[in-house]
Amino acid sequence: MTYCLGIRVREGLVALADTRITSGTETTTAKKISLHTNEHGTVFLMTSGLRSVRDKAVTYFEEILEKDGHKYDKMYNVANAFGTQLRRVAKEDKEALTSSGLHFNLFGIVGGKLSADTEPKLYLLYPEGNWIEIGTATPFTIIGNSGYGKPILNRVLNYESSLRFALKTGFLSFDSTRVSASDVGFPIDVIILKAETGEIIEKRFEEKDLQDISRTWGDKLSQIIKEIPEGWIDEINTLSDNRDDEMFISLQQ
Repeated sequence: MTYCLGIRVREGLVALADTRITSGTETTTAKKISLHTNEHGTVFLMTSGLRSVRDKAVTYFEEILEKDGHKYDKMYNVANAFGTQLRRVAKEDKEALTSSGLHFNLFGIVGGKLSADTEPKLYLLYPEGNWIEIGTATPFTIIGNSGYGKPILNRVLNYESSLRFALKTGFLSFDSTRVSASDVGFPIDVIILKAETGEIIEKRFEEKDLQDISRTWGDKLSQIIKEIPEGWIDEINTLSDNRDDEMFISLQQ
């Protein structure tokens, strides 16, 4: 499985991807996020799905960028280009995969800001090659194992959050997934795009780099749970006691 997260806030974009690859009982690491540059700027791409399909689609995409990248001055052009390559790979491999009991399940996240874009853009691409733009109402998208990390993002993240807050929340979302899913893990790759300057920063974090943050997150969760009022639990106990009393009286009668 995979955990890839894209966040769009007013200050820019955050992308985070784990690197764990699981095949049977073997676990390796591989980069799931890539940067691609043309004369109009730099974009990032994250993918989730079968490794063979992912590698093929990304290879085709890079080839198209080398050939026609100079034509793409808006991010939707790039999203369309990758969607076309998804359909190309599906046409070549989907039937064979299906006959072998495998699903063509490649998803993608494309983000960046090119010369004709007025602001950074973020897109989610489906296996069919179509896409949606991530807007301001729900300013993030996850591909791969999304169930464990989504709640914290839904609760605290919004379009007005700072890049720093988005990155911190994104890591905690990943960490919640990592401790619950054995097929998601370190190292993690992070990309930050600053809307004001267009600067892109790329960084890889090993588990040792963030273990103190992970430990603090776990300790804080335990502490806040202990601090949550328990009056409602007392009411449950009272109701239980009342039912027991009523039952005892009924038996006596």
